[in-house]
Amino acid sequence: MTATSTLTTALPMLQPDDPGARLLLFGVRQMGAHGLSDACAAHAFVTAFGKWFQRPLLLLRALMTEMSAASARPIQIAPWCCARMTAAEAGILTVIGRVRTNPGAAGLLLADLTGLRDAASMLTTAHALSNAFADMGLPIPASPAISSTEA
Repeated sequence: MTATSTLTTALPMLQPDDPGARLLLFGVRQMGAHGLSDACAAHAFVTAFGKWFQRPLLLLRALMTEMSAASARPIQIAPWCCARMTAAEAGILTVIGRVRTNPGAAGLLLADLTGLRDAASMLTTAHALSNAFADMGLPIPASPAISSTEA
C-alpha cells in the first residue's frame, strides 16, 4: 500500500471550501483534541461571530459532549492542520448541514455515525447548532464534503 492510498483511506474527504463548515470542523477538531474549553476554538468563534459567539460555541460544546458520552463507537477526527477529513468528520458536517432541511435523513446519518439506534437528543442539539450558524450568517451547506474521487 502506497503512502497516497493510505492517506486517502484514512482521510477520504477534502475539507469544504465553505467558511461556516470550515469553522465548525475546526471547532470539532480542537475540542475533540484539547477539550471543550479549548481557547483556540473559542477565539475562532469570537473572531467569526463577534460578541454573539456564545450561542454557537455553547451548542457545539453540548453536541460534542453528547456525542462523546453516548456514542457506541469511536468518532475519528484529524488534526486541525490537516487539509483532508475523516469520514466521521464529513458525517458530522453533513448532519449539521442537512438537519434544517431534512431532519429524517440527518437523524439516520447521526445514528449511523454514533452507532446508536435513536439519536434524537443529539439531533435536537445538532439542529439548534445548525440554526445558530445560519442565524449568524454562516449556514452550513447540506453537502459540505467533497470526496477524494471528485477532487
